[in-house]
Amino acid sequence: MTTDPLSRDDVLVDFILLKFDELVALLETMDDESANAELPAPGSNSVVQLMVHCCGMMRRWSSSVNRGVEVPRDRDAEFSARMPVREAVSLAAHTRAAFLADVAATDADSAPAAVPQGREHFWTVSTRGVLLHVLEELAQHLGQAEITRDALADRGAGRD
Repeated sequence: MTTDPLSRDDVLVDFILLKFDELVALLETMDDESANAELPAPGSNSVVQLMVHCCGMMRRWSSSVNRGVEVPRDRDAEFSARMPVREAVSLAAHTRAAFLADVAATDADSAPAAVPQGREHFWTVSTRGVLLHVLEELAQHLGQAEITRDALADRGAGRD
């Protein structure tokens, strides 16, 4: 009995979804107050802000860049977002489904339809390279969210 091995594109999309789902799972462990709390450090973002940003980032690259189908986005507003956890999780579910639809409608070997100016050429040569950038960004922001959650938990633990 033989099984077809996953293609490199399947593996890439699975890694993207793994990191995205880990961010969602982290958010689901938090209450609304802590999920919207920022650390007392310049440039700090709440876990909700990181989730909203990741949702905007994923759709920008999978749809606007790779497919040329513009998805409206206010990047600055992503970093001031506040919402209940259940609303952020709902946004994530919608984004995940739309991202998968974008990927299904994209030839991984084709050139992106609308590469933003000033981007590194090596990863914008193909839509697959753009998806590698999505993975990079998700991993970075998942790490930020983990640090934020842990620091908030430590700060709360010292209040007794």
